[in-house]
Amino acid sequence: MNLKSFKARAYRKRAALKKFLKAWQKASPAAADKTAVKLNKEVFAEIDCLACSNCCRTMTPTYTEADLKRISKHLGITRDEFYEKWLYKEKGTGDLMNTQTPCQFLDLKSNMCSIYEVRPADCAGFPHLNKKEIVDYTHVFAENLHRCPATLRWVEKMESIAKGEEWVPVKKKK
Repeated sequence: MNLKSFKARAYRKRAALKKFLKAWQKASPAAADKTAVKLNKEVFAEIDCLACSNCCRTMTPTYTEADLKRISKHLGITRDEFYEKWLYKEKGTGDLMNTQTPCQFLDLKSNMCSIYEVRPADCAGFPHLNKKEIVDYTHVFAENLHRCPATLRWVEKMESIAKGEEWVPVKKKK
């Protein structure tokens, strides 16, 4: 995977795809969740995350308390030691985030996570392409178009399907 060409394509298509995502969210297509799961499988048959690791290089996950306990136990340190060594609390949101990027657990040569078995839930779910109520995550996809080749490919495929099929709008749950 060529990250340079991916980023160029992402920036070139970003405005149009963000516009699509916004319109798609408002339409709230009935088949979106089912289609999302299908496309997620297709995309990850095409994309090898270990050839990229751009998410770990350029972003930080949000850690939960459960993540802190699980990871610190795995590392043989206390929750507080883990927090003091690698995390900070984001002002405004209170989210627990890495103090640095790339992620301290990313092996830059192999693109592998050194704590993969116990990684944060946010990492395990990334890029969140198979969530229920998928249209509620369009803002996340719009932000990740230039960071994640899988997200870009998924949105491109979703847009193609939306253009070729008639979506049946449903009322969004409040």
